[in-house]
Amino acid sequence: MIRRVAYLSMHTSPLVQPGVGDAGGMNVYIDQLARGMAEAGVAVHVFTRRDDPELPAQVTVVPGYTVHHIDAGPARPLPTDRLVGLVRRFAEGTLRVLADLPPVDVIHSHYWLSGWAGVLVKRQIVRPLAHSFHTLGQLKNLYRRQDEPPESLLRIAAEHEVIAQADCVIASTPLEADDLLAHYGADPGALCVSPPGVDHSRFHPGPSDEARRRLGLGHGPLVAYVGRVQAMKGVDVALDAFSIVRSTLPDARLLVVGGPSGPRGPREMRAIRARAARIGGVLFFDPLPHSTLADVYRAADVVHVPSRSESFGLVAVEAQASGTPVVASRVGGLIYCVDDGASGALVDGWDPDDHAAALLEILTDPSRADLMSKQAVEWAERFSWESAVNRFLELYSGVAAAARA
Repeated sequence: MIRRVAYLSMHTSPLVQPGVGDAGGMNVYIDQLARGMAEAGVAVHVFTRRDDPELPAQVTVVPGYTVHHIDAGPARPLPTDRLVGLVRRFAEGTLRVLADLPPVDVIHSHYWLSGWAGVLVKRQIVRPLAHSFHTLGQLKNLYRRQDEPPESLLRIAAEHEVIAQADCVIASTPLEADDLLAHYGADPGALCVSPPGVDHSRFHPGPSDEARRRLGLGHGPLVAYVGRVQAMKGVDVALDAFSIVRSTLPDARLLVVGGPSGPRGPREMRAIRARAARIGGVLFFDPLPHSTLADVYRAADVVHVPSRSESFGLVAVEAQASGTPVVASRVGGLIYCVDDGASGALVDGWDPDDHAAALLEILTDPSRADLMSKQAVEWAERFSWESAVNRFLELYSGVAAAARA
């Protein structure tokens, strides 16, 4: 029986607002999974690097779910390339806290940096290690925009080592599992597939006009982009596609919700804002809490997810659960998240004309949009955190039993 688990999330905390800096779907994933585990009676200890001197040593989010802030390097946000040299210090700090806690049954690390730390922690406390990558360096290199630098060889090497050392590598979709096999030579026997969920108590259909009123939005066709502003998320594709949409629907608007991410994020945001000013009809919102984000989905006629790489696609599932069709790139986990032709549309490649055509099919056909809205809700029902928690408990029990054998 699993009683206690340790989650390692070195580079970002589940307490941070998604859409800010490095915070995104992974933050929601860890937070919701930890809440579900705590509700199931499993104590969850999340370890993250302290990036603010004012943060307390630990925060009890809900009974049974605690976040520990580990001192590893300066207490301020750092780019990923600076965090590489702090992995060992983070692992050592995590071990010091774990020494004062009842023994955990399983370590579950998230993202490649935490996986590296997880391997070090595993060696010291001799506990099984499960790992979720959330993004893969080799996949990002395959689909990166030409003006973006490739992921480092160190990251790729570290990912290979984590895969070799982990007792279970967890993929969010069968497609991610295939990528781990094809690009990393992962052991099929150590691969597990478990999709994330969606909070249906928060993301569900509601009156669009009321959502628009709360957000200060008026009438007219509305496309929404929700996510971090960085090249990999395809915000430039969203802007170019919207420009084409606007030539057909002059009163259309694009709502961009999110902030810059990564060292090149501020430059990307400046370029996006300059392009938006030339197009017109583009509104920018800072990252929003989930309670307000649900209104964004309900207010929109269609949500655009033109990512160049995506291990899952939580925004796409949240939008569909809220009753909004999704137009997304046919890549990675988005293929699994969107029912092409029913709950939305999947677009091959990143040609703005193709994305605009898919958006216009929904925006100009109310009966098609209404049908897709209903089918989107039905499709999203297959994703729940309750199911995810039960699946993860099975996985944890399996690796813990194998480690004892």
